[in-house]
Amino acid sequence: MTLHSYRAPTEARPPRMANLARLPVFLALAGRRAIVAGNTAAAAWKAELLSAAGAKVEVYAPEPGDELLALSAGGDLRSITLHRRGWTTEDLAGAAIAVGACDDDAQAQCLAEAARAAGVPVNVIDKPRFCDFAFGAIVNRSPLVIGISTDGAAPVFGQAIRAKLEALIPRGFARWAEAARLWRSDVQSSGLSFNARRRFWQLFTERAAANPGREPQPSDFDRILADAKVDAPRAERGTVTLVGAGPGDPELLTLRAVRALQSADVILFDDLVSPEVLEFSRREAKKMLVGKTGHGPSCKQSAINHLMIGLAKSGRRVVRLKGGDPMIFGRAGEEIAACRRARIAVEVVPGITAAQGAASRLGVSLTQRGIARRVQFITGHGADGALPDDIDWRSLAEPSVTTVIYMPVKTLRALVGRACEAGLDPATPAVAVARATRPDQACLVGTVADLPDRLDAAALPGPVTVMIGRACESLPAGLTQRPPEHPAQPAA
Repeated sequence: MTLHSYRAPTEARPPRMANLARLPVFLALAGRRAIVAGNTAAAAWKAELLSAAGAKVEVYAPEPGDELLALSAGGDLRSITLHRRGWTTEDLAGAAIAVGACDDDAQAQCLAEAARAAGVPVNVIDKPRFCDFAFGAIVNRSPLVIGISTDGAAPVFGQAIRAKLEALIPRGFARWAEAARLWRSDVQSSGLSFNARRRFWQLFTERAAANPGREPQPSDFDRILADAKVDAPRAERGTVTLVGAGPGDPELLTLRAVRALQSADVILFDDLVSPEVLEFSRREAKKMLVGKTGHGPSCKQSAINHLMIGLAKSGRRVVRLKGGDPMIFGRAGEEIAACRRARIAVEVVPGITAAQGAASRLGVSLTQRGIARRVQFITGHGADGALPDDIDWRSLAEPSVTTVIYMPVKTLRALVGRACEAGLDPATPAVAVARATRPDQACLVGTVADLPDRLDAAALPGPVTVMIGRACESLPAGLTQRPPEHPAQPAA
């Protein structure tokens, strides 16, 4: 009698775009007229910004301040023209954009209404209700440009994020981004296939990241192109990458896992993969649920293998995304063997295991010196859903061992009974961790003897991992509904 119902792999609809306070748009202003109205330093800064974007800036200022006078006198900013008078409706005709530094709401409303009547998008500095668009904080590695907006809610916060990004993104990336612009037409006419061209830009990105401080050379282009041609047959055949999604917290993804998700054509993911992890993938990538959950509807492994191989043979880059680490109770061996039989290139990107994630959140060392000399991972049920018969029960009874049990809920009572018969002390500390590292993580601490009853009563949502051993003895008994680093906040 089967314990599982089966389901077919299904394509997951991409999540709808969450609400945006502002639509980030990058305007092409080169050679177009931009109007700036105002006498202040803020008006001067906006004029300089528009000029840097290539606009022909016309500033209308009856009494220009020192910043505007210095800006208009600068020989390197000839695209800025200063008119020592107020703006008129005629000045707005044909403009691409208008910016005002207005003293009061009456002036702001006048400019906004006139600009809109002329079909010109307008921004009035520090007066959001008169603005059609907003300026954000900018990280400039042009042609790589990053804009940051908080919709005016927290400008200081936006500037802090900008400072972080400035430190993270080398200034030399500007040179590589410019090289990409110059080389793009040559890549398009190189004769490479679509997949091979994408491989070119992957190799380009790797070289840029490894050499941000130097100028790109023609020899770089030649080398990347040659390597892309070598990789072209493999790119056309398709690949499979088994990726560990970790226990749930998307910040625990490895950099290599993120790169794999961002380059995938198709992602085959399990039920246990958190939605936040999928957000790292390309939006246009096809995402298919091939869930395998204990004691619930699951896709047959043979169906997953067939789909995975078929997609790769059609030239797709397939990511098989698994919760935790693919090599720990993830049936990775079967999928790797299937790929090798089909002569499909396959690689594995490891992930943080559920045990590692749970231990880190609880502050428990699984191999605490003087307490635990060994850690072992076991599964709570076999292929038929029952307690496996081939567990080394005496190893569970050793007092110097930490045992981590995956998929334990249905068989924990029987497992504990067998282990205690083999000599496991019923008073041994034990902890069940549900949805480890996620915001709704819950932990139930007790002993081997009472944990099955308490786990049944608590009805914790899956996935659940159980840890047994003296390494857990420092944990306070009871049920904790939040991770320790996110304590409940006092009521206001």
